[in-house]
Amino acid sequence: MLIKFDSEVGSFTIDGDVAVRLLKAMGHSGTVPGAILPGDIPGALARLRSVVEKAPADSKPPTEDADEESEAQVSLRQRAYPLIDLLTRAAAGGKEVLWK
Repeated sequence: MLIKFDSEVGSFTIDGDVAVRLLKAMGHSGTVPGAILPGDIPGALARLRSVVEKAPADSKPPTEDADEESEAQVSLRQRAYPLIDLLTRAAAGGKEVLWK
């Protein structure tokens, strides 16, 4: 399942499991669909950044002997970047963020 985050300042789509993990890191219940109002974004953004800063930064590329279908490991920091960017822009513009 894919989750789309949408706001007047931008949008992006991400894997549902990752999206729920990020929503919970923001202090949200993780329910889909959902929304966050402009006044609630700064606190949610601070909680998300705190969790991301504690997460390992490394992503491991596949080894040469790995089969072609294996994927590189993507860190939580990398996965959270689009949401952090969207929340930052939404907070600056006083816009809500919706996800479905």
